[in-house]
Amino acid sequence: MKNILYAFILAFLFSCNFNEKKTIEKQFPKLEANRYNVAFLIMDGTFNTELTAPFDIFQHTIFRENIKAMNVFTVANTNTPITSFEGMRILPDYNYLKDQLPKIDILVVPSAEHHLDSDLEDKAMIDFVKKVDKNALYVTSHCDGAFVLAKAGLLDNSVSTTFPSDIDAMRTMFPKLDIRKELLFVHDGKYITSAGGAKSFEAALYLCEYLYGKDVAKSLAGGLVIDWNLETVPCLVVKK
Repeated sequence: MKNILYAFILAFLFSCNFNEKKTIEKQFPKLEANRYNVAFLIMDGTFNTELTAPFDIFQHTIFRENIKAMNVFTVANTNTPITSFEGMRILPDYNYLKDQLPKIDILVVPSAEHHLDSDLEDKAMIDFVKKVDKNALYVTSHCDGAFVLAKAGLLDNSVSTTFPSDIDAMRTMFPKLDIRKELLFVHDGKYITSAGGAKSFEAALYLCEYLYGKDVAKSLAGGLVIDWNLETVPCLVVKK
């Protein structure tokens, strides 16, 4: 009888423990003071390289002395992991639909699978980009991320570029824009648009050289075994 009673008690305790709902408090990244806050806008279908290339460059600024380094973090429209085009699962740091976001100094828009179609119909995402743009110091895109900037109206008065084989599509979709070919990136005002792919490193290094100077940019490039010389990069910097 005792064995039956013990078995009943154990089963009851196990059942209670099994059905207990555990809540996990969301952990936000620690953002250091006196740094640029750099947000990467991610979503399902984001391409790895356009995300990781500038993320690598900007994150490594924390290892350089006597500069205003960068806090890097990701933002999305969900608290659950997004899946990149190549299958990488990434848990966003912030949900821009629900969380209180820090001030964003630099917004990075990597390319995603549907930036030429359904993503451009995502009003909440486009409105978020517009909102951030109002106070951001710089807004950058890589590859087809330029389509998002164009849809938000940010490139109406700026020269831009995008992934080489999608330039004609962008010109058709946004016929009033000045979109240039055969350039790895364009810097016009506070907007930097790049061809994307592995050349996303160049656009990110350019912004670092613009902010910190040639020596810091060369140091960042060297840390990632990149041969960096801005003078040899096909680019356009519009003076305003």
